[in-house]
Amino acid sequence: AVHTVEHPIFEMVSASQTMIPGTDRVLTMKLTEAGLDGHIFTKELVPIAAQHIDQCLKDAFQPIGVMSDGATLWNDLFFVVHPGIRGILDHIEGALQLETGKLAASRTVLREYGNMLGATVIFVLDEQRRRMEEDRGMRGEWGVMMGFGPGFTIETMVLHAVDSNPHNKN
Repeated sequence: AVHTVEHPIFEMVSASQTMIPGTDRVLTMKLTEAGLDGHIFTKELVPIAAQHIDQCLKDAFQPIGVMSDGATLWNDLFFVVHPGIRGILDHIEGALQLETGKLAASRTVLREYGNMLGATVIFVLDEQRRRMEEDRGMRGEWGVMMGFGPGFTIETMVLHAVDSNPHNKN
């Protein structure tokens, strides 16, 4: 970053992808001449996402030495989660025992724009940035950005707040 002009909010520390075995038909997408075509089997997808989310987070944070006792750590993070549908957010919130409001940026984007596929997580990232700048209690040193894809895959990116950004100061 050009420090006199740019003020990064966070840096990307690591990224990983987890493919959940036996789920290749739960979420399918293919590009056709008419555009994107696919199927989402919501009743199967929602609990699968919630069932595997905790392990994906542990796998992402353990190698960088940021590990604690589950729920305590997860509530210390800020979250940028591709919302998909409301049920996914509800199940993730329950599975991780998150405090109310931890997925507020994701819920706001889903409510205002709907699911825009891959672009949705960028809108959530921007909403989280706004919330951090407005100091709505969304500060945190560590965060996670998560998306979901065909196969069924869970994409996990560890984010770290940048000290040089004035919005990250306490």
